[in-house]
Amino acid sequence: MRSILFVPGDSERKLAKAAGAGADALALDLEDSVLAEHKPAARRLVKDYIEHCADRGRLWVRVNALSSGDLLDDLKSIVAARPCGIVLPKLRGPEDLTCTAHYLDALEFSCGVPAGTIEILGLITETASSVLRIADFIRQPLSPRVVAFAWTAEDLSSAIGGEPRDADGNWRPVLAHARSQCLLAAQACNVTPIDTIYVDFKDSAGLKRSCEASRADGFRARFAIHPDQVPIINEAFAPSEADRAQARRIVAAFACGAGTVSLDGKMYDIPHLRAAERLLNLGSG
Repeated sequence: MRSILFVPGDSERKLAKAAGAGADALALDLEDSVLAEHKPAARRLVKDYIEHCADRGRLWVRVNALSSGDLLDDLKSIVAARPCGIVLPKLRGPEDLTCTAHYLDALEFSCGVPAGTIEILGLITETASSVLRIADFIRQPLSPRVVAFAWTAEDLSSAIGGEPRDADGNWRPVLAHARSQCLLAAQACNVTPIDTIYVDFKDSAGLKRSCEASRADGFRARFAIHPDQVPIINEAFAPSEADRAQARRIVAAFACGAGTVSLDGKMYDIPHLRAAERLLNLGSG
């Protein structure tokens, strides 16, 4: 999963168009892009969309936060349709993940859905409290449903009443801290780290540079807010054939059983081998 395209759940036109965008995953949105008065209709549209989709394995639903009071209504409307997973926003701490996993346990059972079918992607930096408590996500055992952590710059900057970037376009210190903590927490918990949206969907060159930096930092996927962003994200997060060829050479060099090897005048040890193996396991689309 390299690209996850957000799609407003109350727009039949955008839902219909999303299937052809080429995204590895779609996040059908019941939260921020849907006004409160439109949420019941959005739930019905999203449920119908999932039920009639031939590839439910790439369909996620961004539900409303546990703290909103709308989460159970969201889950009750979509669990029977069997989406791949839910995007859980505005986490206050790991207890929100645990509670939501219990809700899913009960609803899957009542709907006749095999246990553990629906996964969870946690947005762990959207509130000040969750950023301050990121270490708790590591200390507390996570449900097997939790497969990814992501950070979202716009929600956090709104929550703290600040701007996400400085005059030079760099993340402000609090945002940079949250981004790094999300990446480290995901790696520590052995789940996929996902980077935030790039808001200027017309700036293709800027998105490309940002995605290349994101992948170099260790993120493995990125959210998209417009279909035009999807090909750029997919290309940036897919290893090139040159990358794969070098990784295969590194793996082959370690076939001798040594703990360190020399290749093209450089020394490689076990961490380099593990990195090469991870790259070869990444999807190429």
